[in-house]
Amino acid sequence: MARNRYDIDEVMEDHFDLGQLKRLGHYVLPFKKDMALAAFLMLSASALTMLIPRFFMTVMNDIIPQGDVKGLLRISFYTLLIILYSVFSLKAKIKITNRVGQSVIHQLRTDIFCHLQELPFSYYDDRPHGKIQVRVVNYVNNLSDLLSNGLLNTITDLCSLIFIIFFMLSINVKLTLMCMCGLPVLALFASLIKKKQHRAWQIQSNKQSNLNAYIAESINGIRVTQSFVREKENSGIFNRLSDGYRQSWMRAVRFNFMMGPTVDVISAVTTAFLYVAIVDMAMSGGTASVGVLVAFTGYISRFWSPITTLANFYNSLLTAISYLERIFETIDEPVAVKDAPGAVEMPPIIGKVTFDHVSFSYEEGIKTLDDVSFTAMPGESFAIVGPTGAGKTTIVNLLSRFYNIGSGTVYIDDTDISKVTLHSLRTQMGVMMQDSFIFSGTIMDNIRYGNRTATDDEVILAAKTVCAHDFIMQMEDGYYTQVNERGSRLSAGQRQLISFARALLADPKILILDEATSSIDTETEIILQKGLNELLKGRTSFIIAHRLSTIQNCTRILYVDKGKIQESGSHEELLLNKGPYYNLFMSQYSFMKDKAVQ
Repeated sequence: MARNRYDIDEVMEDHFDLGQLKRLGHYVLPFKKDMALAAFLMLSASALTMLIPRFFMTVMNDIIPQGDVKGLLRISFYTLLIILYSVFSLKAKIKITNRVGQSVIHQLRTDIFCHLQELPFSYYDDRPHGKIQVRVVNYVNNLSDLLSNGLLNTITDLCSLIFIIFFMLSINVKLTLMCMCGLPVLALFASLIKKKQHRAWQIQSNKQSNLNAYIAESINGIRVTQSFVREKENSGIFNRLSDGYRQSWMRAVRFNFMMGPTVDVISAVTTAFLYVAIVDMAMSGGTASVGVLVAFTGYISRFWSPITTLANFYNSLLTAISYLERIFETIDEPVAVKDAPGAVEMPPIIGKVTFDHVSFSYEEGIKTLDDVSFTAMPGESFAIVGPTGAGKTTIVNLLSRFYNIGSGTVYIDDTDISKVTLHSLRTQMGVMMQDSFIFSGTIMDNIRYGNRTATDDEVILAAKTVCAHDFIMQMEDGYYTQVNERGSRLSAGQRQLISFARALLADPKILILDEATSSIDTETEIILQKGLNELLKGRTSFIIAHRLSTIQNCTRILYVDKGKIQESGSHEELLLNKGPYYNLFMSQYSFMKDKAVQ
């Protein structure tokens, strides 16, 4: 899936790939015993019900002419037993197939979600999140009927059709062949519309994906929408996408609905010819007895019932293939950032960090970092400053291995981080990203997110250190106050403080703070700085900040611009150089001075 947006359709496969269905079968394989039991129940019930028309033939030919009341009661009793067994089998089949179908869906959805957890940031950078979500929820849900009923019903109905044909042939070969003459016509029709039908469902899945992407984007940006009074324009975009989905749906189901009437027409025509032939045989005094004709008439109605089910399954199959393509495409998405073959556990980190001629690009031909080199010794604090888009966040993202390095090497304690496992690396690092994401749950759970073994006292201590304790205790349930997704109940500053406590609670040897104080007021920042000075002791830290007041005490400051380190040194050294950092500092100082005068 290439870089995409809500109004751009995803690339589709043109061919009908039954391999997707075979792959789905591997998910059903663990439940083969359950499926075999359900199949046995349905096949045995189907085979037994095939005897009922034979019973009618016996009744018409022998029992009624002979006045055999006991024989009639006996056959009636057998018929009742068959019907009761069929009802029992159907109930058991429904229970088994629903359980198996939902278990398969659960496993399929779990595989997608777990795979999404491993995909790198670049995967999420390139596509709307709504288009990812629709695959995990909607597309998998659309397979429910196919898995719960379609596969097994098709097998049982196919076997039932074979049983019916066998019994019909045993009664009259000529009439059986007349009944089957409509099947080639049906097969030809299905083959003619298959490609168009498959394409129509692919387009429908694309339009559904686009609509879902825009809904997700609109919900996430609702504050901006209302702030800029964009409701009317957004509603217009939504209506256009929704109408595109509606039209694609109507076109797709039109192909599906063509199959049912086609089966009905073919069955009606062939049945009419059969009835004419049967009546002609009866009127001409042919060899067929009345019982034979009655039995055969009973089989005619049963003959087209499984064919109708098979036609419906064919429709479901074409629909499912279009969804399976997207589901397995997601599962097959390569994990670009993963443990290298033979990766070892990262030893306990001391804190030395080295960037050795590192280059990186998000897009081909555009370098975000260009030959960056520096070394941070254990316990040193490195500040990274520079204009927007200079590559500051990219440096710390590469240190955490959120992206693969284009060229060069990053070392921690002289160990190449590309040769160690991601889990052993990231568990020893504390990261507070620029996006202070808050998960649904309590404040306590959010702070404990990076260290599940931390006690309540340790959580509270971390919150006190970053000056979050006071505002947390003012909330209705303190640390056990429920917060919504993205922390909508909290201010931007409060979200950052909670995220800060979360990073610090992990007690990392390397601490990364990306714009950690950007949403904190000046008074709180002064208090927080005292706690930070204590926390940064003994840790190698990387601090990205636009507020230069927060980084003046750092061991070294790197000024990054155009993907390169333009200058580095302490705050005092850089001011004496009167280079880019000096200009940045003076511009901020002048702005704050003017603001204070006002």
